[in-house]
Amino acid sequence: MQEPDLHDLSDDGDYAASLQQGPASMMMTRSDVGKSTSSSVPEGAEVVYLKDNVTIHPTQYASERISGRLKLIKQGSYLFMTWIPYKGQITNARLSERDRSLYTIRAVPFTDVRSIRRYTRTLGWQYIIVVLSSGLAFPSLYFYNGGVKEFLATIKQHVFIARSLEDANVFLVNDFQNPFQRTLSSLELPVSIASRPSASVSDGGEYSSYELQGRIDSSIHEDTPRPSQNHGRQKHKSHDPARDLTIQVLEKFSLVTKFARDTSSQLFRESNSNGYGAIERKSSSHSPPNIPHEASMDAKVAPVEGPVPSDPLEFDKMTLVWGKPRQPPLGSEEWEIFLDSEGRVIDSKALKKRIFYGGVEHSTCKEVWPLLLGYHAYDSAYAEREYLKSTKKSEYETVKQQWQSISTEQAKRFTKFRERKGCIDKDVVRTDRTLSFYEGDDNANVNILRDILLTYSFYNFDLGYCQGMSDLLSPILFVMEDESESFWCFVALMERLGANFNRDQNGMHSQLFALSKRVELLDSPLHNYFKQNDCLSYFFCFRWVLIQFKREFEYKKTMRLWEVLWTHYLSEHLHLYVCVAILKRYRNKIMGEHMDFDTLLKFINELSGHIDLDSILRDAEALCLCAGENGAACIPPGTPPSLPTENENALLYTQEEDEVL
Repeated sequence: MQEPDLHDLSDDGDYAASLQQGPASMMMTRSDVGKSTSSSVPEGAEVVYLKDNVTIHPTQYASERISGRLKLIKQGSYLFMTWIPYKGQITNARLSERDRSLYTIRAVPFTDVRSIRRYTRTLGWQYIIVVLSSGLAFPSLYFYNGGVKEFLATIKQHVFIARSLEDANVFLVNDFQNPFQRTLSSLELPVSIASRPSASVSDGGEYSSYELQGRIDSSIHEDTPRPSQNHGRQKHKSHDPARDLTIQVLEKFSLVTKFARDTSSQLFRESNSNGYGAIERKSSSHSPPNIPHEASMDAKVAPVEGPVPSDPLEFDKMTLVWGKPRQPPLGSEEWEIFLDSEGRVIDSKALKKRIFYGGVEHSTCKEVWPLLLGYHAYDSAYAEREYLKSTKKSEYETVKQQWQSISTEQAKRFTKFRERKGCIDKDVVRTDRTLSFYEGDDNANVNILRDILLTYSFYNFDLGYCQGMSDLLSPILFVMEDESESFWCFVALMERLGANFNRDQNGMHSQLFALSKRVELLDSPLHNYFKQNDCLSYFFCFRWVLIQFKREFEYKKTMRLWEVLWTHYLSEHLHLYVCVAILKRYRNKIMGEHMDFDTLLKFINELSGHIDLDSILRDAEALCLCAGENGAACIPPGTPPSLPTENENALLYTQEEDEVL
């Protein structure tokens, strides 16, 4: 008998529920679609595809999946896509209606879609990722009852799509000019670049897409930032060869007519007649107290002229009031005060607070870091930690032996191993080589770095290895100076940050989305500036988030910052407030010099080594306190670096699986 697999549909509650719904859960015919949904679309529009039980997975738990209805709606010559979550079917207390509304996809015109990537799996469900022209992507859409082939076939009837020459599972949308393919270096999002379309468009006149982003319906506020394109402006990118994680953001070119804008407005008014109503937005009530609420700029916006809009928080004064001064780092003598006679931490909250405001001296990091990372428990004694160290060393050697025992002949038939080993070999020789700990030829520590990463690729085979992981491991090995202990500390860190490297990039997109909502909450003029300058993807902050500011500060300051972030003292997402703090510190320069996306990306990258850490930490603390619950409310559930919540009844599923090519 075949052993049950995590992807076995019979074990899934959502799938079982879909079977109970019978034919209603299956894809309707075109005639049935028109009859059953006529009341939910504007006059003159036609639902050409409808699929129930299309689901997103915000976290790794089956109980927190969100199912909904996917539609393709045709009006005139334009095709729109919507995905609306089912209403009133919450099965988990941690997932509110507001959480579901964060993921709602409302009337996205295919003029805003860059590509669709299809994932097929040997076990489990097919899913797709829809990538927008800005490079931002919607969450993965899982088809529990099949239907991906029909979905793509329907699109092909109404919109020009073509397979990518580089990846047969990528379908390029409206790609008329035989483009060459590129990918964002760390996102694995297929994006193409094409010649700018003709200036002439259908009647209704031209509209840049940031105008399309305007308030489409006064009673509905969008959660998901809409993509935007520049209008009639050529851009040139600068290349920094010293940067490993270059984000190649391509020029955006779509033009949208007034007709598409008006149609989008109508489609936003989806009725509740079928029981699948749109969820009302609550963002307008999320302004923190005593912060002037800026007038909405969702209507047509014009380029910034004249003086820079003032900071609504009076930032410098706010920092003086709320941002506490930094303290000296925690030393070995003071560390002993926090421990009882057997080595247990007496008050973990007090310890975290102390580290939050001062960090840890290097000589003490080896004892403190495993606690901050969750490798050791705060209530563990010296003897318990030594015993764990011994047992984990044996476990590490067992995993390591798996790849060490692969012969040359085996490696020839093990493509995944060869690919990952090749990436690791290339990355470790350029990771922190200016540091004495890693410098020089045949450096033993570089070899250990390589061995740990290879072992981790076997320990977590689904995730494997991605560029950037060596940056996260390097300081851990530098501190721990022990191969096994470094490995297990790295494993603990990846429990928090592993989603940053998932193939579908949901972890990164959810963080960038949460960052955009924080900027909107704490500095609406700056957020509106980003909106009108095609910067709402916040990709210029991608490197900050991916590797936790590793490239932005000198080595020891990066370690100090990580210690602060690992405490989770004020927020487990303090790194997003650090992003906001940096942006606010340079807001006047950004807006005053009218930076577009490419200029802003170059400027952000050139800030590396020029940011004052202590000031930024004070600013981030003040912003976190100012935002309060309103800041926490705009974070989708499961957003990294939150640790998984224990749930014995939850069914874990694998985030990634090899594609069937």
